[in-house]
Amino acid sequence: MSTLKAYPGRDRGPGLTRGAAQGSGRDPLRRILPLLEVRPGKVAAAIGLGVLALACAIGLAAVAAWLIARASQMPPVLTLSVAVVSVRAFGIGRGVLRYCERLASHDVALRGMAALRANLYERLAADDRPVTVKRGELLARIGQDVDDVGDVVVRAIVPAGVALVTSLGSVILLGALLPAAGVALAFCLALAGIVTPWLAARAAARTEARGATARGEVTALSLEILEEAAPLRVSGRFGARLGDLEAADARLSAVADEGARTSGLAAALGALAQGLAVLASLALGIPAAVSGSLSVEALAVVVLTPLAVFEATAGLPAAAIQLHRSREAARRLLELAPANPVSEVRVSPASDTSGKEGGVLLVLDGVAAGWPDAKGVPRVAVEGVSLTLRPGSVVALAGPSGVGKTTLLMTAAGLIPPLAGTVPAGAGALFVAEDGHVFDTTVLENLRVARGDVTADDARAALDTVGLGAWLAALPAGLDTVVGTDAAAVSGGERRRLLIARALLAPAQVLLVDEPAEHLDGDTADALVRTVADHARETGRAVLLATHRLTPLAAADEVVLLGHGPHDPLGAPATVVARGSHERLLAADPGYAWSAAQEQTASS
Repeated sequence: MSTLKAYPGRDRGPGLTRGAAQGSGRDPLRRILPLLEVRPGKVAAAIGLGVLALACAIGLAAVAAWLIARASQMPPVLTLSVAVVSVRAFGIGRGVLRYCERLASHDVALRGMAALRANLYERLAADDRPVTVKRGELLARIGQDVDDVGDVVVRAIVPAGVALVTSLGSVILLGALLPAAGVALAFCLALAGIVTPWLAARAAARTEARGATARGEVTALSLEILEEAAPLRVSGRFGARLGDLEAADARLSAVADEGARTSGLAAALGALAQGLAVLASLALGIPAAVSGSLSVEALAVVVLTPLAVFEATAGLPAAAIQLHRSREAARRLLELAPANPVSEVRVSPASDTSGKEGGVLLVLDGVAAGWPDAKGVPRVAVEGVSLTLRPGSVVALAGPSGVGKTTLLMTAAGLIPPLAGTVPAGAGALFVAEDGHVFDTTVLENLRVARGDVTADDARAALDTVGLGAWLAALPAGLDTVVGTDAAAVSGGERRRLLIARALLAPAQVLLVDEPAEHLDGDTADALVRTVADHARETGRAVLLATHRLTPLAAADEVVLLGHGPHDPLGAPATVVARGSHERLLAADPGYAWSAAQEQTASS
């Protein structure tokens, strides 16, 4: 079970992508289209309605041109009656059919977006690998990126299909009246329908990736400011984060402006092609009319029809941009949740270690962990860490706050890439964050985030294990009590134990627990650490926990003490300064023994 935890204040570096191991040679849009569950028949119906609507527009222009030219000759009224009725029919039909086309195409798109989101949620829930994006970026992907993929039907596929069919029909119509004019129209349509979209797509390739990144950054920063306003103000960073948001918004606006310039250029080229088609029709039609091979009425049709025909190609540059935007969005969604069948990528449950050599569940080999600094240069927080987790083993990372324990856990979980050393992919590890998200729903549904089939009895047993049995009994609706937005209705200690209970219910092989003692009194915190250790040994899981509290670490098989040596320069990465059992470190490390003694004194 992966965690969707985000870190608005701490997430700086790029994460590993879930789709990195997937085949990247195939078009991502083609790979994700099956998740839209689009029915080809409905798309064809939308295209057909669009063709009929545009055919009415072209027919209106052609018949109106014939009617004006013929009426100028003052024929009997009955001669014009059919044309008059046709003009009315085409005028009404254009509006009605356009409305029907919009209904059909948007029905396909909206149903496709709903299906895509449902399929993404299913894959995210079933995939045991970690999600490697911040919460704001995650929202941008399942929000705007899903919309962009769904829009490929309305704004790319349908307009392209309509343009192709109506352009061919128009060329045939003019070719039947004046072959040379049909050839000229075909050339101008190729300029407006092929060259112009190609130029627009090339420009979009330079802007869309930056635009998607900028949108995700704006969303992430907005969430951080909204959710972490108080801590940011206390730390004096609120103004700086507002400045970061303004800068990110400026970058997004710059990308939008660049895209607008591209769209303007494409529109200008389309208008140029339309003008050339009209001028070519005049240049070719007038001599034909003078020679008598083309009637005056037909000349009017040949000259005025292209004005309506180019309505078909007017939207193609935008369609090309949308196609690229949808492809970029599809790539980002596939990184989040690959389209491969989940059964091919599921990690074995915790009780099955047959796929691990020697029963080893997780190995860190000379790992260095850290984040990029303000200039994007990787800054190592902790380095040279090696450890091995086997079924039933409990290892503790100890050290002062800020030494890099959380960063190392996130690296072990695959949430951020190691700066050195190796961390095996697909370890099936669950990162239990110190401030993991609690949803605005019932207690039971919050526990089912870990595993969808958790029963009421399972939930009660897990809560009782972490010492929340009395708390649950006091709730007005028991497991059906709504905990409020981000657990606003519970205390910090209750929230922490609720997150631990959720982790105990998860099917992960390895639990990476960050600061289990946070927000708890000493005795309760020590009991919770021992509970997690006992659970690991009973279930055959492995636990790697980060803590600054040393008293309960007798329950760990090994304690890895992170810190700085006496001769390390200021700002140097932390390293492993000591390791061994809790009892051995009490005897061999005076600093460790003093810290443990201080904790016992404070508790007593």
